[in-house]
Amino acid sequence: MPRLGIHTSIAGSLAGAAEKAAALGCETFQIFSASPRMWRAAALDPEQVRLFRRAREKHDLHPLVIHDNYLINLPSAEEAIRARSIAAFRGELERAMTLGAEYLVLHPGSSRGQPLEQAMQTFARSMAAAARGLKLDGLEILLENTAGGGATMGRQPAELIELRRLALERVQLPIGFCIDTAHCFQAGLDFFAVLDSCHPAAVRVIHCNDSRTPFGSRLDRHEHIGKGGIGRNGFRRLLRHPGLRKMALILETPLEKEGDERRNLRALKALLGSP
Repeated sequence: MPRLGIHTSIAGSLAGAAEKAAALGCETFQIFSASPRMWRAAALDPEQVRLFRRAREKHDLHPLVIHDNYLINLPSAEEAIRARSIAAFRGELERAMTLGAEYLVLHPGSSRGQPLEQAMQTFARSMAAAARGLKLDGLEILLENTAGGGATMGRQPAELIELRRLALERVQLPIGFCIDTAHCFQAGLDFFAVLDSCHPAAVRVIHCNDSRTPFGSRLDRHEHIGKGGIGRNGFRRLLRHPGLRKMALILETPLEKEGDERRNLRALKALLGSP
C-alpha cells in the first residue's frame, strides 16, 4: 500500500508539525521549511531540528517531503528575481538536508519574457548554480507538474522530462517527479497519461487533490477529496494504479473548518480500500 500523508504547518514548531501528522494517522507528511511567501528564511534552530528528527523516528514518518517557496522562479528572465531565486533555492536544499528530508518538491517556474526553450535552459543553469558544491546526502529534487496557467512551465509531461534532462546535464543530483492530480485535471490531461509519460519509476510523490475548477481550466484551485471535478470515482480509479503502491500520497486539500484534514485522509483511505 502507498504511504498516506498531509501537508502540515510548522507555525507552532517543527516537531509540532510531525506530531500533528502522527495524530492524524499519517505515515508520511509534507512541510514548508520556512515561510513560502518570504524571500528571507530564518536559520533552523538546532534543538528544534533534533526534536523534529526524533518525532519523525518515533512515529515512523517517512518520507519527509518539503515543498519549495512559492516565490522561487529559477527560469526568470529578470536577473534580480533569478538571483534571489537561486539563493532561496539553495537555502531550501540546505534546510531540507538539515531536516533529513527525502524529497524537495520544486515548481518549474515561469517562462514569461523569453522563449520556452531559452527558459528551460535558464532553469537548468539556475539549478546548477543553486546546488553548486552541495552533496544532497539522500535528498532528491522532484519537479512538479502544473495546471498551466499563464506562462508557467511543466503543464505537459514533455516539458518536465526536458527540464529534468537539461538539469541532469549540469548537476550530479537525483531528480524525479511529483504529480499533482488536480493539476493534471486542470491542465486538461489524463492522470495516467502523465504518470506513464514521466515513467512511474521516476515519480516519487503524488499530490492527491480534487479540483475546484473545471477540466482544462488551467486554474489551480484545490478541493476536498471526492467533492470536485475528479470525484470519488476518479480517485477510486486513480488509486487502483499498481504504480502508486510504492509512492507517498500527500494531501494538499483546503483547510476551511475544523476536521477537514482528518475527513480528507479518511476519504482517501476509504477509497484505497473500497471495491
